[in-house]
Amino acid sequence: MTSRSVRNLGAFLRRIKIRLWHSMPCGDDHSLRRKLLIGTGIALVCTGILATSVIGRSLDDYRRARQNLRGLEGYRLILDTANLLSAERGPSNSVLGDAGLTDGTLRERLVVFRSRSDAILEQLSASGGVPSHLLTPVKAQLRAGRREVDRVAAMPRANRSIADVQAAIESMFQVVDTFQSVVAWKVAALSLSSPGLAAPVMTGRILGELREHGGRIASQIMAPIAVSQPLQLKHLVDSNRTRGRILELWRLIGDQDVISRGNPLLSTGWRDVERMFFGQGLSMVDGLVAEGRISGKYSMTADEFTVHFVETLKPLERLRGGFLDITLEHFTVLRNGALVTLVVTIAITTIILGILAGLLVAAQRFVFGPLMRAREAVIVLAEDRPTVPYPEPRHATEMRRLFDAIDILRDSLAERASLTKKLKQQAETDGLTGLMNRRALDMIGESHTSSQVMADGACLILMDLDHFKAINDRYGHLEGDHVLRECVRVVRPMLKPGDIFARFGGEEFVILIPGDDLAGAKALAKRIRSVLETNEFVLSDGTALIVTASFGLAKGNLGQLAWRRLVEAADAALYRAKSDGRNCVRDSQPLHPTLVPDLPDDLDAKAPTRRTAGTR
Repeated sequence: MTSRSVRNLGAFLRRIKIRLWHSMPCGDDHSLRRKLLIGTGIALVCTGILATSVIGRSLDDYRRARQNLRGLEGYRLILDTANLLSAERGPSNSVLGDAGLTDGTLRERLVVFRSRSDAILEQLSASGGVPSHLLTPVKAQLRAGRREVDRVAAMPRANRSIADVQAAIESMFQVVDTFQSVVAWKVAALSLSSPGLAAPVMTGRILGELREHGGRIASQIMAPIAVSQPLQLKHLVDSNRTRGRILELWRLIGDQDVISRGNPLLSTGWRDVERMFFGQGLSMVDGLVAEGRISGKYSMTADEFTVHFVETLKPLERLRGGFLDITLEHFTVLRNGALVTLVVTIAITTIILGILAGLLVAAQRFVFGPLMRAREAVIVLAEDRPTVPYPEPRHATEMRRLFDAIDILRDSLAERASLTKKLKQQAETDGLTGLMNRRALDMIGESHTSSQVMADGACLILMDLDHFKAINDRYGHLEGDHVLRECVRVVRPMLKPGDIFARFGGEEFVILIPGDDLAGAKALAKRIRSVLETNEFVLSDGTALIVTASFGLAKGNLGQLAWRRLVEAADAALYRAKSDGRNCVRDSQPLHPTLVPDLPDDLDAKAPTRRTAGTR
C-alpha cells in the first residue's frame, strides 16, 4: 500500500468518524433500541385494538346466538304451558259429561292433567323469565275455572243445565285466553331483541293457536253433548267461527314445503295433520253437530268424544313440537358456530400477535442487533480503539456481508496502522544508529504534553565526538559509521529507562534526562566521557582507535520556546568544552563580564590516546 493510499484511507475514515459522530444518539430518547421498543409497542397496541374489535364482534355474535337460543327455549316452555292448559279442558269436559261420581278413572285423569298444568306453571315462574304480573292472573283464572268445573261436576247429571256446563267450559277458555298475554309478551320480546327470530316465533305461535282452536271447536259443542240436549244457536255460531279461524291459521302456515323446509319429519307431521285433524277430527265434529241440530241424541258420550277427538289433535301437537325442535336445533348450531368462530378468532389473533412478537424479536436479533454491533465496530475502528469480538450473524446474508466489509476495513486499517508505524519509525528514527533522530527529539521537546510530564524541568547533555571528520577522511565513511554505532552501543547501557538518547546530527548525540538534577546529569556525562576514553574502537582492518567526546550540559524546561533556549544553552556549553580543549564536560553558566571562563578540572583533563583522530 502506497503512502497516497494510506492518506486516502485516512481521509475516508475521518469522514466516517464525522458522520458517525453526527448520527450518534444524543441521549437514550433517540437510541435505535428505544425507537424499536416504541415501534413495537405501537404495533402491539394497534394489533390489540384490531384484535379486540374482531374478537368483540365474534363475542357479540356468540352472545346473541346464545341469547336467541335461551329465548327460544323459554318461548317453547311458554307454548308447552299453553298446550297443557288447553289440554286440561279434555278431562274437564269428560268429568262434566260424567253421569255420576262413582267412576274414579275420569277424576284420576283430571288430577293428572291438573298436576301437569301446575308443575309447568311453577317451572315457568321459577325460570324468572316471565313477569309475575302476567302469571298471577293466569293462576287466579285457573283456580276459578277449576272451582267452576268441580262445582258443576258435583251436581247430579240430571240437575246439570246446559248453561252450567257451558259456563264451566268457558271459564276454562278464559284460562288460555288470559295466558295469551304471556305468549304475546314473549313474542314481542323475542322479535325486538332479534329480528331473525320473528319468523320462527310467529310460526310457533300460529301452530300453538291452531292446537288451541282445534281443541276449542270440540269444547264449544261439548255442553249439549254432556247434558244430552240439542245444539243451540250459540254453539253453532261459535263452532263455525272457530272453524273459520282454524282454516285461516292453516292458510297462514302455508303449504307442506313452507312448513317443512325440506325436513322429512315436518313433512310427515304436515300430512298427519291433513289426514287426522282436518280429515277425521273436523268430520267427527261435523257429524255430532248434525246430530245435535236434529235432537239431543248423540252417537258418542262426552268422554268418548273427548278421547277420540284428542287423538286427532296429537298431530297438531307433534307438528308444533317438531317445528320448535328443529328451530332450536338450528339456533343451537348457530350458537355453536358462533362459539367456534369466537375460539378460532381468538386463536388466530393470538397466533398473529405471537407471529408479530416473533418478527419483532427476530428483527431485534437478526437485524437491529447486528446493525448496532456493526455501528459499534465502525466507531471502534474510527476511534482506533481495541476491537471487541462479536458473534457472527446467522441466517442473514446481508448482515454477513456487512460484517465481511467491516473485517475488510479492519484489515485495511491494520495494514494502514502498520505502514503508519513504519513510516513514523522511519521519520523519527536514525537509520544508522537506531536512535531517535533530531526531528523526533524536537517534537518531544516542543510538545505541551512533554512539558506537563516533565514539569520539574529536564537536563540536556550534548555529546560531540572529537575529531570525527578526520576518521571519515582517513578511514572512510563506512568505518566512521561503524564508530558511531559502537559509540551508541557503549553509551546506551549507562542510561536509565526514562532517559532519552537521540542522534542530534552527524557525530552529535543528545541525552535528555527528566528532572532538574544538573549535578547528576554532569556526573553521567563524566562517566560516559571516561568510558569512551578508555574504550578501544576496532575497525574492520584491525586498527584500534581511541575516540573521545566533548559534553555540553544545560538545565531548563520543555515547550516550544523553552526547548530552543535549552538547546542553545547546551550548545553554548559544548562550544566552551571544545574551546577548552575537547574531551571535557561543561555546563551552561550565565555570562558575566567580571567572570573568566572555567578551566578544566583534573577529572576533565584529556586522556592520552594511542592514536588520535586529527582535528574537527
